[in-house]
Amino acid sequence: MRKLVPLIADALLVILFCAIGRRSHDEAIFAGLLRTLWPFAIGLALGWAVAAVSVGRIFGEIGRGARFDGTSPWPSGIVIWLCTLVGGMVLRVVSGQGTAFSFVLVASTVLALFLVGWRAAFRALT
Repeated sequence: MRKLVPLIADALLVILFCAIGRRSHDEAIFAGLLRTLWPFAIGLALGWAVAAVSVGRIFGEIGRGARFDGTSPWPSGIVIWLCTLVGGMVLRVVSGQGTAFSFVLVASTVLALFLVGWRAAFRALT
């Protein structure tokens, strides 16, 4: 169960990101939340899968025995953030949703703060 807590935290933060975005554009939060959320939710799932499979293999050899840790800002948090962002944006393009440059910048910043930031804060406190 403790290994699922970081995944649940990430999922809640991605939902919050989408809800804040809808609210900031005066769009109905609950009515269209799923339409806004699904690309980033799939990106998040992809990020977790990539991090879980690759972190130990790639960074383990470089970092001498690194194992996947869902609470680690580097490399797990960065991999999860990048996959969530890139996957979400690609799926938004494919589905005909907007990807204006300003949105990509805001999404990059907010998702980094949410997905890497809580990990850095957690590491600093423990």
